[in-house]
Parts: sequence; C-alpha cells; structure tokens
Amino acid sequence: MPAPAGTKRVRGVQIYRPFIYGTEAIPFDPENRPKDAPPDHTHKWKVFVRGVNNEDISYWLRKVQFKLHDTYANSVRMIESPPFEVEETGWGEFEIAIKFYFVPDSTEKPQQIWHGLKLHPYYGDVEQQKRDRSMVTSVCYEEVLFNEPVEAFYDLLTGGAQVTKSKGGKGAKGAIKAPPTAEIPLKSSGANKFSKEEENKELDRLGEAVKQVQKLIAEEKTKLVEEEAKLQELEKTEGKPIKKK
Repeated sequence: MPAPAGTKRVRGVQIYRPFIYGTEAIPFDPENRPKDAPPDHTHKWKVFVRGVNNEDISYWLRKVQFKLHDTYANSVRMIESPPFEVEETGWGEFEIAIKFYFVPDSTEKPQQIWHGLKLHPYYGDVEQQKRDRSMVTSVCYEEVLFNEPVEAFYDLLTGGAQVTKSKGGKGAKGAIKAPPTAEIPLKSSGANKFSKEEENKELDRLGEAVKQVQKLIAEEKTKLVEEEAKLQELEKTEGKPIKKK
C-alpha cells in the first residue's frame, strides 16, 4: 500500500543543515545603566540561533523555544520568526534549553539542546577584558541531520533556484532566489569563525598531533626493545630472578 501523500520518504538519503547557537553578554556601563534593569543585574545578554554566516534558516526552522531560568518572568520564550533570539539582563550564569521546531512540511519532531550562558570571560587576558567590559561570547557550531526526509521537505532542502513574486506591477518578472545551501563559508570573517579555512587549520593541527603521538609511540617501543634486550642479557649472566611464593 503506498504511503499517504506528504509522508513518503526519500530512502537512503541523509541531509544536514549547519547552524550556530550561543550567547553574547556585556557588562553594564556604570554611567549608562539600563533604567529598567533590576538593581542586582550586572549584564545585558542575548541567546540566539542563526545561520553560520547569518543566512536565512527559516526555510527549515519554523520557530525556536528558549527556556530561561525560572526566576525570569515568562521564562519560556517562543520565537516564531527570525531573528531567533532573546535579549535579557541578569547577574548569574545558567543553562538555557533551546528547542527547535521544524517547518510543517518536514513532519520532523522537535529537537532540544542545552547551552550555558556565559557572562564572564574564561580565556585570554581575563582581567583586561573585565576592565574593558569586553563582550563575552560562547558560540557553538552544530548540524541538524534529517534522515530519509519526506519528499516535500526534501524538495525544500535541495530545490534549485526559486522564483519569488515581484512587488512590481503587471508583467513584472519574479526575482531568482539562490537555492538553499548547507556549505559553511570558505573564509573566516570578524563576525564568523566557522569556515572551511578554520576547518582545514584544525585538520592540520590534528594531523600534527597524530604525528607527534606516533613519534612518541615509536620512541617508547624502541626503549621497550632496549630494556627487554638488557633484561635478557642480565638473565644470561645472573640467572632469572626467583619468584617468592
């Protein structure tokens, strides 16, 4: 019996879509403190989900739910259109639950991840960053995997150039919209550190680390062979040690 319309899956296919998520926080300027911030709050912060290079990801992601700490009024924030982000103020760090709801065509169930809000610098010149009131960022790269997507969603994810309706008058031609992409940028930029360039650098670093480990293993094997040879020589001249019962 054939699958109902809209539920037939593309067998043997896996499609991924990359995105980034994280937090940004900056300490209040004592001379320009937000008037509506509670007296014990010390930072302004933001939690977000976005495309790797700020691309539009709403063609596969319908809405995002952010679950903040229970001390916040309306601690569950549902963001139903881009930008998928929440801005707040606070004084403490905590884990934020981020739940993804995919577009209806996907028929996919929501997925959830967790991310820790970072308010304070934790690497580099920490004291200087505190003095400068530098922005503290904690950003992660992630890929969502759609295993054997339904046909309609497969078309959304992989369709070619799409024609969008023009706002012009009668006879106006539609604009050609570039097809969606799953590729991360080739080069890094100030606003984005996730790129093929950084990926290749990391692969080079891992390759060098593997070489170092292999070198250390070879050196230890050589030492072991030498020690075994010394032991055999001692056993020939001194005899084998007597084992105590």
